[in-house]
Amino acid sequence: MGIDLDADKEARSLVNELRILLGSHDIKLPSLGRDYGDPPLITLGNCNLATARALVTVLRRV
Repeated sequence: MGIDLDADKEARSLVNELRILLGSHDIKLPSLGRDYGDPPLITLGNCNLATARALVTVLRRV
């Protein structure tokens, strides 16, 4: 049983896209990354209150 390379590639791509999109709103999640599980998971990690507020503000606009 090996890693699903397509899912791994998609996970890495999503991490990059999230980093870019969040950055465009001046939001940085320092622990954003690919968690090496199977199936792949995206680690969003802990954030401070200011970052949580910024995320809520952006998501409310959607």
